[in-house]
Amino acid sequence: MTSDKHEQRMLSDGDGGRFQWLPMGTVNQSTKEDDEGGLNFGQVISALRRGIPVILGVTTVVTSLSILKASTSVPIYQAKFEILTKPVTVETQVISSVPQTLSKEQQASPGTVDETKLKLLKSPKILAPIVKKLQSKYPDFNYDALVGGLVVTPLPPSEILEVDYQDVDPNKVKAILKLVSEAYLDYSLEERLADVRQGIEFVETQLPQLQSRVEKLQDNLQDFRQKYNLIDPDLTSKQLSQQLLTIGQQRLETQIKLKEANALYLDLSRQLAQSNYESTASSALGASSRYQSLLSQMLEVESEIAKESSLFREDTPNIHVLRDQQQNLIPLLQREGQRVREEAASSIRELEARNQILAQTESLLNRQVKELSVISRRYTDIQRELTISTDNLNQFLTKREALRIDAGQRKTPWQILTPPTEPIPSAANTKKSAMLGVILGLLLGVGAALLLDKLSNVVRSPEGIKEISKLPILGVIPFNPGLKNLEDLPFKQLSSISEVVDFVQQMRQKISFKEDTKSYHYASSPFLEALRSLYINIRLLGSDSKIRSFVISSATAGEGKSTIATYLAQTAAALGQRVLLVDTDLRLPKLHERLALDNTCGLSHLISLDIEPEMVIQKSPVEPNLFVLTSGQVPPDPAKLLSSQKMQSLMAQFKEHYDLVIYDMPPLLGLADTKLIASNTDGIVMVVGLEKVKTSALSQAMETLKMFPGSILGFVPNGAKENNPNLNSYNRYYMGQEASLTKLENKTVIDDSRSIEKNDQQE
Repeated sequence: MTSDKHEQRMLSDGDGGRFQWLPMGTVNQSTKEDDEGGLNFGQVISALRRGIPVILGVTTVVTSLSILKASTSVPIYQAKFEILTKPVTVETQVISSVPQTLSKEQQASPGTVDETKLKLLKSPKILAPIVKKLQSKYPDFNYDALVGGLVVTPLPPSEILEVDYQDVDPNKVKAILKLVSEAYLDYSLEERLADVRQGIEFVETQLPQLQSRVEKLQDNLQDFRQKYNLIDPDLTSKQLSQQLLTIGQQRLETQIKLKEANALYLDLSRQLAQSNYESTASSALGASSRYQSLLSQMLEVESEIAKESSLFREDTPNIHVLRDQQQNLIPLLQREGQRVREEAASSIRELEARNQILAQTESLLNRQVKELSVISRRYTDIQRELTISTDNLNQFLTKREALRIDAGQRKTPWQILTPPTEPIPSAANTKKSAMLGVILGLLLGVGAALLLDKLSNVVRSPEGIKEISKLPILGVIPFNPGLKNLEDLPFKQLSSISEVVDFVQQMRQKISFKEDTKSYHYASSPFLEALRSLYINIRLLGSDSKIRSFVISSATAGEGKSTIATYLAQTAAALGQRVLLVDTDLRLPKLHERLALDNTCGLSHLISLDIEPEMVIQKSPVEPNLFVLTSGQVPPDPAKLLSSQKMQSLMAQFKEHYDLVIYDMPPLLGLADTKLIASNTDGIVMVVGLEKVKTSALSQAMETLKMFPGSILGFVPNGAKENNPNLNSYNRYYMGQEASLTKLENKTVIDDSRSIEKNDQQE
């Protein structure tokens, strides 16, 4: 609750001269409801509820006139028959089993009758022969008269037509329906046969062209295959793809071998260029057996030379022999290494030639694949055209045979389900007129009720107040029929002040607390809960500075402002606030009568005379925290007293000594009293009597408030009669509690009375 109390927003009017402190939640709710807009069904329903007498009156008058007119008119005879437009017989079942027949298509069509057929059944093509036949007997009869009385109605979802005809002559009705039924059957047969004949003629004209086109396409396909030596492009394409894949793999393997051979050749060339034969022996030449054999001999000779050199000198015969062997082996090794290198070069040339052949073959296959794609597309186009033409030819041949089967049928497609009935007086005219009268009367009555409600120009709902004022609604006070009796009570007839106190206490028990000797029971009503909610809303309006005083006024007299002021003050006092209720209506004061207080001395005396407020302020006999300052004697110039410095000083004193000061003011329009007092308070609370004040008066009051420098706290709709589910549920709950308490009190009283009687008897 603390966070809600600190939520506030400053609003200004269009002139920019007035500011209001309003709760943010209230403003948001009001804005949200205003933004919703649209039609308020609650207001419409309320207007219709108020206009029930008008609606019933208009409906009764219109219905009575309709029935009177129908009963005094010439009797009209009516007859009808039913016809099935697509019957299912044994013959149609057999024919419908044949594909492409008309009967098959008709059975598959939706079971409804379209608008075209209905218009055709009432066209001159079908009805003109009937008119000619009947004109010999009824000379005044014409096509317009036949169409005007003939009604053809489909019965969905079936394909049954109900044909009605009305006329003042029953014999004419019977004759017309008989001819119409025969004409419809003849039309159905002629229509089917005409459709069949047209279909056969169309098929016969199209067949030669289709046959010629099929033959031409077959010849084109044959020439195409012979030209390209092609049977199936798809199969050829698969073969080429497989060959292309194989060639690609072989070429890849050849390229790998070629790279290996080049590497081997370079390695041989580098090693053969070296003079160290031992290093050469560990190279790729190890794969040559001859080279390895010569190399082994060279190594043996060099080993022998090394041995001999350790024992003998270089010029010895043994060393010379070994040197000669060594020189003879060196050319042999060189020639063998050269031979191995030539073999490697030859292998490289073979691999290069193979790679070139494979590349040429792959290129050739790629060209064939590209050419085959173009050929395959042309082949597919020819094949597709041939397939379509062949299918069309087959369909037309099948259709021709189906149409020939349909042409052999002579049975009437349509069937009369119910023959024309005997013409009888249409009793439905009176009922129909009565129903139309009721509907038209209701529509006119609703329109009249809404129009009268609109012309009444009376504020009827809180939404209407919000639409005019654009300000928040502080609370909605429900209609309480018991308040009128409480307001008009003749307090002056009570003989003593004790009777007044007792009477007020009895009235207070109806809307406040009930106390029993055995238990404490809380009783309430929608009216009291609305007042509590109103007080809490006003209390929450102030956050930084608490609302200590405000005035209660209304646009015009008789809207219940004094009642709201009285009960709102009692509510605040019952909730623990020290409240002062001031009757500032110095023109027509009523608070002293409502509260049964003495008005000999009041506000007017307090302003005019030099007396203390405690001498004229009275304590309410109803609430201990409620204090009332009556108006006193009516002065000749109330505005002069209310605008005096003494009045301002008194208002300041009231605000200091009391928690809440409520000023009951006269109406706003035409008087300056409210603005004089409200300018020295925390704001104005405007009470609007629903169904009592006109929208023009409320709008005028809003224009007056725009020039008011103070704060407008909000509006309070009074006397709401619309149903509120929440209030109704609370009301039922409290009524149930009160009923239970009443039964308990009655039982206690009866028991007490019986106990007293028993004691008296014993005494």
